[in-house]
Amino acid sequence: MGIDLSDVFVILKPRRDWRPGMDRERLIATMHDALEKGVPGNVFSFTQPIEMRFNELIAGTKSDLAVKVFGDDLDILAQKGRELAAILAKIPGAADVKVEQTAGLPMVRVRVNRDRIARLGVRVEDVLAAVEAARSGRVVGSVLEGRRRFDVAVRLSEGIAADPHAFGAVPIGTPDGRLIPLAQLAEITIEEGPAQISREQIERRIVVEANVRGRDLAGFVAEARAAVAAKLHLPSGYYATWGGQFEHLEAATRRLMVAVPLALFLILALLYGAFGSPRPALLIFLNVPFATSGGILALLFRGMSFSISAGVGFIALFGVAVLNGVVLVSFARKLQAESGLEPSEAARRAAMVRLRPVLMTALVASLGFVPMALATGSGAEVQRPLATVVIGGLISSTLLTLVVVPALYRWFAPRMPVAEI
Repeated sequence: MGIDLSDVFVILKPRRDWRPGMDRERLIATMHDALEKGVPGNVFSFTQPIEMRFNELIAGTKSDLAVKVFGDDLDILAQKGRELAAILAKIPGAADVKVEQTAGLPMVRVRVNRDRIARLGVRVEDVLAAVEAARSGRVVGSVLEGRRRFDVAVRLSEGIAADPHAFGAVPIGTPDGRLIPLAQLAEITIEEGPAQISREQIERRIVVEANVRGRDLAGFVAEARAAVAAKLHLPSGYYATWGGQFEHLEAATRRLMVAVPLALFLILALLYGAFGSPRPALLIFLNVPFATSGGILALLFRGMSFSISAGVGFIALFGVAVLNGVVLVSFARKLQAESGLEPSEAARRAAMVRLRPVLMTALVASLGFVPMALATGSGAEVQRPLATVVIGGLISSTLLTLVVVPALYRWFAPRMPVAEI
């Protein structure tokens, strides 16, 4: 990373030793305010070591979101980067917004006056040789030590090249033997040049980074994209791409869009294979929307956003919720086959007799996820959404399974084959 960047690791005390009411968000806000007052002129970004390294591997940045602007002119890139950062900073949830430092490095610029050196008979190579000797050294020979060869370079004393007046006094020889100061043959100025030139896919680019706090990353990016499209106008040949954790989120979302329908299809296929008829399979499959509603309400109640871990939790939830329906419907069909009961009576008795197995199935899964739902240590941001979805979905699906499924059973039972399961 560039010389303008550095990492500071803060080792936190155990959470039980924190002040009352202190949490991660408040700790970051307190540290940010103290650093802004104590160390002005710097830009700070707060993250965790492993999370930071993963962000670097994914998008080459240390923040949650990285917007890369590509183009040719460094000045235009810097200007558009500042405009983009100003737009992102106004979006709710944006934190630690910063622009990649591409300018601000002092440099000595030497512009040779070709008309003057032509009148004096001085070659451009002679002037550039003096500049080379001042900055990096000029090779003038070599030294042999056995079989080893070492170059011998001439270099001016330290500090001369950084001082325009001292550098301008360096003598340049003319063909007639005179010595002319470099300042009379070239214009020497100290200017601000590029600190670094970043490239990607053979194109120059600048990165605007931001962390997202207090809201979901996908919603933030959607709002940010709309704001950038409306307010940021890029010249022809310039364009922006979005990356960071959002890039990983998009890839995981695409996989989840395949995994969830596939899991639902497999559940429905297995139910059809178990009962040999689509009607009981569809009746049991009603537990899926019952469970989904509970999982969504649980996320809303705890103030959590939908995430990939929550999506995985829904997949696990569907299996347990459908199992409760299988326990209830299979027993009702068994009562019909053995006792010849009416569908309504068979469903009522099945709900009463299978109340304990259904509750035990739900309670075992729910209680097993309670520690994950209350986790605060490492990995809690992944565990809490998954466990919350499973617990909330099992509560709703269990209650609705014991009430709605028996009530609807008679509508599905008449055409079902009377067979012992």
